[in-house]
Amino acid sequence: MTTLIWIAAALVVIGVYLSWTAGRLDRLHSRIDAARAALDAQLLRRASVAQELATAGVLDPASSIVLYQAAHAARQAEEEQREVAESELSQALRAVFPEGPQVDAVREAPGGEESLGELAQAVRRVPMARRFHNDAVRAARAVRRHRVVRWFRLAGHAPFPMAFEMDDEPPTAFGERRSH
Repeated sequence: MTTLIWIAAALVVIGVYLSWTAGRLDRLHSRIDAARAALDAQLLRRASVAQELATAGVLDPASSIVLYQAAHAARQAEEEQREVAESELSQALRAVFPEGPQVDAVREAPGGEESLGELAQAVRRVPMARRFHNDAVRAARAVRRHRVVRWFRLAGHAPFPMAFEMDDEPPTAFGERRSH
């Protein structure tokens, strides 16, 4: 009789542990979903603001075309091509704003100050949102690697979380203007 009680107690403890682990994994997947939604919103905002700036008439024609095409491609990219398109937008931003004088010229144009401020803010938020997303992915992957999670299939049918890797280096001209 005592043996049955110990077996039952052990099964209850194992069941509680498995339930707790499955709940934790579910919360991590929810955190990934929320972080991905925030990242998508920041990427969309950055592309939209870049497109607005490209069509505002405050940039030279060549810069406007480069920036508009990169921003449009980032907004229209399929999920499989999203990281590449967003990296290309980052490269286009660095090409259009290589140094402070270009930023100052845009700033002096009518509406340029507001547009640049909005773009600089959007550019600064993308790396933070990407970092939050990738941290959540890293945490979920760590839990999913445990043998118990794999043996009991505690992740269910949730896809294996993937990090979002892109070039999100801001233009140096925006970094210089941060202190002012």
